[in-house]
Amino acid sequence: MSREVLINVKNLSVAFRAGGVTTTAVKGVSFRIGKGETVALVGESGSGKSVSALSILKLLPYPPASHPTGEIFFEGRDLLKASEAELKRIRGGRISMIFQEPMTSLNPLHSIERQVGEMLKLHRGLSGAAVRARVLELLSKVGIPEPEKRLDAFPHQLSGGQRQRVMIAMALANEPDLLIADEPTTALDVTIQAQILELLRDLQREMGMAMLLITHDLGIVRRMAERVYVMQSGSIVEEGPTEALFTAPRHAYTRHLLAAEPKGQPPPFKADAPVIAETTDLKVWFPIKRGFFQRTVDHVKAVDGVSVRILAGQTVGVVGESGSGKTTLGLAILRLISSQGPIVYLGKRIDGLSSKEMRPLRRDMQVVFQDPYGSLSPRLSIFGIIEEGLLIQKPEWTEEERRAQAARALKEVGLDVSALDRYPHEFSGGQRQRIAIARAMALEPKFIVLDEPTSALDMSVQAQIVNLLRELQAKRDLAYVFISHDLRVVRALCNYVIVMRNGRAVEEGPAEEIFTAPKADYTKALLAAAFDIKATHRAEAAG
Repeated sequence: MSREVLINVKNLSVAFRAGGVTTTAVKGVSFRIGKGETVALVGESGSGKSVSALSILKLLPYPPASHPTGEIFFEGRDLLKASEAELKRIRGGRISMIFQEPMTSLNPLHSIERQVGEMLKLHRGLSGAAVRARVLELLSKVGIPEPEKRLDAFPHQLSGGQRQRVMIAMALANEPDLLIADEPTTALDVTIQAQILELLRDLQREMGMAMLLITHDLGIVRRMAERVYVMQSGSIVEEGPTEALFTAPRHAYTRHLLAAEPKGQPPPFKADAPVIAETTDLKVWFPIKRGFFQRTVDHVKAVDGVSVRILAGQTVGVVGESGSGKTTLGLAILRLISSQGPIVYLGKRIDGLSSKEMRPLRRDMQVVFQDPYGSLSPRLSIFGIIEEGLLIQKPEWTEEERRAQAARALKEVGLDVSALDRYPHEFSGGQRQRIAIARAMALEPKFIVLDEPTSALDMSVQAQIVNLLRELQAKRDLAYVFISHDLRVVRALCNYVIVMRNGRAVEEGPAEEIFTAPKADYTKALLAAAFDIKATHRAEAAG
């Protein structure tokens, strides 16, 4: 079906100048979006997707950004030549944008009512009771429960899914002609992701707006988009109707993206392997204190009676939505937060040990965190980052010995030794996560807790990290606890799975049994959301 063109991008280039050097991030890109159409712009990090989209509203920093070539026509007007006054009328009014991470996009100092209402005051001139009524209507429309109670809330008081719904309410406040959605679900759990996508589809149908979807998740693209443009290194390498592109991709890079999902089976482990770590009826309760004397009136039961057993060479997956207690469980096993109940490491109870008594064990028990951007100090070189643990655990080593060990760790995770004297900002997200793994491996541990180590990465980089973790496990007989909400990655890496909800294990068993014959309704809902986005509301029904 032919549609009237709403946005027509022609021969767009984007360059950035820094330190006297000009880098071209987007090279002669052309694409169009029809009225009411959903178009996807896909590719890996650094391919130029977001930069191209931000150019539509001229939201890049000018300078250092510039457009050596290009035109962006919206209703016959070239937006690149539009005045700032014209752009202000269009931004948030005719064209809106929602971003990947709502926590950094929302103002932490302003209430939800003020932030959504600001769009209405700016573009529609509403005030007073009219603003409040429209804000309540929008919050209700995007599925915020009890919206009256949320008006005075601040972003940190909402869950990730609720924050993203607020962002959508802001973007749709003025019923725009085009919504640009930049990785709108990457940071969300699979069930919340499914709900947000269903919400966007419903609102799009209701309002008749067009949508530009920017993502690296091809599963979302297949379910949401009518046409797809594939970007690589700043250029569009393939375009076409979604189904045709998925069933018969022409370009090698498109085929690479489609094949990039983590695959394969977890390495086998011996059923009679030694037990590395074990907990029985573990509890982590946080007190709720009220009143002048701050008396404990109740508890948040973050982990409420969970038992875990991890063997050498085994990967135990812990899955569930945000707030289910996954990360708290991992930190408790490592004795990084207080807990109740026995924790046994290599046959010895460690739950009663002091920090000083735990220090020698820290070498054997390591952790890799979710965010490779935040978990590496920007002030330290890569050698300095890897060296930190060695300075504490191997104080007798010389700097030369520490440097040699750091080099071995880098080589083991597939990075060149020349990286030692560089800094984290010089590396991609996948490379930073390899550095985080190298930091853990340098101490030659027996047990590693991996807390969402692939969630911030592109699909192809996820697959590389999964393969790396499998290789390291097979080589060193490592025991892993793998915490994730991405069930595709869990399936490729884990031998045993524990499904958590509200601090409790609702189901557990061998991974293949969990994936092929789940028993708990909640597990079925998670699997439905992960492998069939259309099954949006099953998780809610399971509750």
